[in-house]
Amino acid sequence: MEKIIICGYMGVGKSTIAKHVSEKSKLPFFDLDQLIISHESNSIDEIFKSKGEIYFRKLENELLNNFLKSKKKFVLSLGGGTPLYYNNSNICFDPDDILSVYLEANLELLVERLFLDSNRPLIAHIKSSCALEDFIRKHLFERHHVYSKAKHRVNVNDKTPYEISNEIINLMS
Repeated sequence: MEKIIICGYMGVGKSTIAKHVSEKSKLPFFDLDQLIISHESNSIDEIFKSKGEIYFRKLENELLNNFLKSKKKFVLSLGGGTPLYYNNSNICFDPDDILSVYLEANLELLVERLFLDSNRPLIAHIKSSCALEDFIRKHLFERHHVYSKAKHRVNVNDKTPYEISNEIINLMS
């Protein structure tokens, strides 16, 4: 398989794991959020603030579609919300030539990783770990059924990026 898409909730390690998979598989690595940042010459946070989430999601869908049409080989890390909008889950998870992987983490790990991360527009306003836990719990409930459409699920709890990327590499054969 020469097309790999990594998805999951924010803070699960999508970009880190995708980079490891890229190195091990010798496939080029891309991060959809970075493609958006380059296209707009602005941070995700600034795009959300200045143009709004609807603009961001439309742009995300357009760039994702263009990327998938133009690239033959890749490891692509999606943004946490990418699969939820437009036809993104279908174009990422349905094609037979794409190995899609949902990185799954427990609530405690996500809260631990995200609590002090103010660079994420959806959670920048949250000031307590209890409020963050409630926010993540709600979003995981809403998103899980979409993430679960990925062809494979890899649990990241208590594993190193090396172990997780090896699991994904083994799925390629």
